[in-house]
Amino acid sequence: MINEELKKLYIAYTGHEPTSIEEMPASGSNRRYFRLKGEPTLIGVSGESVEENRAFLYMADHFLAKGLPVPRVLIKSDDDIFYLQEDLGDTLLFNAIEKGRKTSVFDEEEKQLLRKTMRLLPAVQFAGADGMDFSYCYPQAEFNSRSILWDLNYFKYCFLKATGLDFQEDKLEDDFQKMADVLLRSSSATFMYRDFQSRNVMIKDDEPWLIDFQGGRKGPVYYDVASFLWQAKANYPPSLREELLKEYIDALRKYQPVDEAYFYAQLRHFVLFRTMQVLGAYGFRGYFEKKPHFIQSVPYAIENLRQLLQEPYPEYPYLCKVLTELTEMKQFTDDLQKRRLTVKVTSFAYKKGIPEDPSGNGGGFVFDCRAVNNPGKYERYKPFTGLDEPVIRFLEEDGEITEFLTHVYALVDASVKRYIERGFTNLSVCFGCTGGQHRSVYCAQHLAEHLNSKFGVQVNLMHREQNIEQTFKAK
Repeated sequence: MINEELKKLYIAYTGHEPTSIEEMPASGSNRRYFRLKGEPTLIGVSGESVEENRAFLYMADHFLAKGLPVPRVLIKSDDDIFYLQEDLGDTLLFNAIEKGRKTSVFDEEEKQLLRKTMRLLPAVQFAGADGMDFSYCYPQAEFNSRSILWDLNYFKYCFLKATGLDFQEDKLEDDFQKMADVLLRSSSATFMYRDFQSRNVMIKDDEPWLIDFQGGRKGPVYYDVASFLWQAKANYPPSLREELLKEYIDALRKYQPVDEAYFYAQLRHFVLFRTMQVLGAYGFRGYFEKKPHFIQSVPYAIENLRQLLQEPYPEYPYLCKVLTELTEMKQFTDDLQKRRLTVKVTSFAYKKGIPEDPSGNGGGFVFDCRAVNNPGKYERYKPFTGLDEPVIRFLEEDGEITEFLTHVYALVDASVKRYIERGFTNLSVCFGCTGGQHRSVYCAQHLAEHLNSKFGVQVNLMHREQNIEQTFKAK
């Protein structure tokens, strides 16, 4: 039936039949896509919701008139259920940045595509809104209190309740209303794409093209920034996210002045809201509709939530309490433990050999402390170790070890930061000296405390020759 309807449209547009019609992989929506091969090859769309189809058809024409990169709709059925559009190819931005997503190391080509996309966003928000008739938007014409509370309750019923977590619904609803008030203080007459993320951007001739914008409406600019940069499985490291935010703000200044402090402060609330909204979608699509792609995305969104809650939201005390309990549920912490970095720090004596790395990763850093002035040369320090006050005082007053550790911290900190971003689970750092008693013990102890304090990672510390072990738990 669908094939026949699409074939009729193809014949009406080209004057001849397509050589073949192939259904394309399903997306998160209920629309179905088909590739009609021939001269030319076109994309056929079948959508169950007439109102949603009309929203897309209107927006596609409007954006095209504004010079925005969207697929051209070539012909539609009289009932607006079927239509044909130009074929942009097969490359989603999500797939074009696959290596970066999987390793958290994005090469220059991937970064350039992301920069172009972020710089395109303000044009969509401002030029796209210019002259737009928002009454075509479906199911809502604008981002308002009702739509916010719909999304928050979507999260509550489709995700939060599905986890089995106990909570007081009235207190949660109070904080939901507070969040709606905070989000709505940013209202503006701009176009809010609503599902602006790398799966809804296609790459053609090395340029981003926009698809699946039919859920858009009038709304604040922050929502789309949060949607894109905190997309659960995009896996952007914080350093890249910060760089792309700067690209966006620079492009935004073409359309309006930007108070960066206010922008960042307000964006945090939209990131939290968007994270909850997508968890609601993952719950519905994954737990209820049994679509595996959405279930696989849950741990990434929970990790986003975990990171956000490190800096409190005093506006929503009960909500934050519930969300913190959510991130600490066993089904989510078990997954986190598999991906969390543990640093093993060891002090040793060179004459007894360099310690093996039990993780199987092949060693990591080994620092030689023997160039540092040795308290072991002096009889009065021989009964002590690098953990004892007399040796600590000797080493720190001498000063060589302080400079030595400054360089060690710089090297190891850089690796720990990247290991966390890339999801690596093990790093080994060893300090060796003549007897494994003074200098290496001092350095290992200080590095372990430093890494646990600065990064919150678990550190397993071993002073091998002293037969001392200590664990600094992850924070």
